[in-house]
Amino acid sequence: MRRGAPTHDPDALHDFLRELTRFMLTFSGEGAEGVDRVVRGIARTYGGRAETVLVADGAVLSVTAGGRTLTSTVTVFPDVARLDRAVALKEFVERVRDTRPPLDEAAAGLRQVENLPGGVPRWARGVGIVLFSVGFAPAVQPTWYEIGTTALLATLVATATVLADRRPRLARVLPLLAAVLVSLVTLGLLQPGHSHGGPVLIMLPALFFFVPGDLLSAAAAELVGGFLSTGAVRLVYAFVLLLQLYVGVLIGVAVTGTPTSALFDTAQDADLSRWVMVGSWAVFTLGLILAFSVPWRAAGWVTGLVYLALGVQAAGTALIGEVAGTFVAAMVLAAVADLLSRPAGRPPRLVLFLGGFFTLTAGSLGLRALTSLAGGHVLHGFRDLMDFVTIVTTIAVGLLAGVALVPRRGHQA
Repeated sequence: MRRGAPTHDPDALHDFLRELTRFMLTFSGEGAEGVDRVVRGIARTYGGRAETVLVADGAVLSVTAGGRTLTSTVTVFPDVARLDRAVALKEFVERVRDTRPPLDEAAAGLRQVENLPGGVPRWARGVGIVLFSVGFAPAVQPTWYEIGTTALLATLVATATVLADRRPRLARVLPLLAAVLVSLVTLGLLQPGHSHGGPVLIMLPALFFFVPGDLLSAAAAELVGGFLSTGAVRLVYAFVLLLQLYVGVLIGVAVTGTPTSALFDTAQDADLSRWVMVGSWAVFTLGLILAFSVPWRAAGWVTGLVYLALGVQAAGTALIGEVAGTFVAAMVLAAVADLLSRPAGRPPRLVLFLGGFFTLTAGSLGLRALTSLAGGHVLHGFRDLMDFVTIVTTIAVGLLAGVALVPRRGHQA
């Protein structure tokens, strides 16, 4: 307990911390360690003590203040689609920690953050999804054909995503619906030949918005870090999302009568210049900002960390190989994002980290592995599957090592 911190009404403190826990679990994407740290710190600010038992979609909260202990449970569905709320939440927690307003004012401030109007209009979010996919496309195949087909397919995905925004039940199966749509158009209309690369490589950039590479690596990091329940739940949920994409592609294969043997992933020869490749990541970052409602004041930080991750990964791969280079990139990204997020007024770690993490593209290997296996390319599929497991584990351990390298943070958000 902080010296001089007066003990506030236990019921009011408990109610406020319960709402804060619910909000953080829903919108902040900080993971178990971040939620626990913030809730404990705010409890100390108000002269109390809090204990949490966390899973990815719920928590048991116990608050002790004024000689009384109150316990409650919180159940939510995590959603990090709007990172402007994560930024506003960090700023709110910093104000509460520094000024210690009355609990009723703090609760009202939290409700304002939760009801924050959208940072970008719905059509702009759709544009962001298209730019996000088009910017990523050269990383899959560095060709103009890949960019052109991605623009078409991602427009369809963006339209479906925007229409599903106000239909939560539909949004739960949106990856499946998007994969069916992309598969039908790719195999039934575009019908790419061997000279354009495999059909899975044509589909992948448009579906990248749904590929749960971040969830998979976050789950692995939490398991390695000792948050077993949270990590296991994230791992299962990420796998379900990946299976939705896989099944959606197979439905398109069945409807169009395409033989599964066509699901190869041989890449076309590159015809993009190096400068187009470098510039594509700026397009990707702009798309991420729009698609995830990142505040514009954080754009410079996000862009810098995207190129930092790319640069470190490229240099590391050239010097010590892909696995070790990816490990170093994840470690540097985690350490830098953690340090940069600590000062007041800076974006939270999730916002700084997410763009750079997406460049490591672990989840896409999982989709490629599943579709290769379904197409009868057993050796190729198992090779992709082993690469997937290796890269996900490498990223997770790299993230853990990066956070361990920097001094432990205090009780700030």
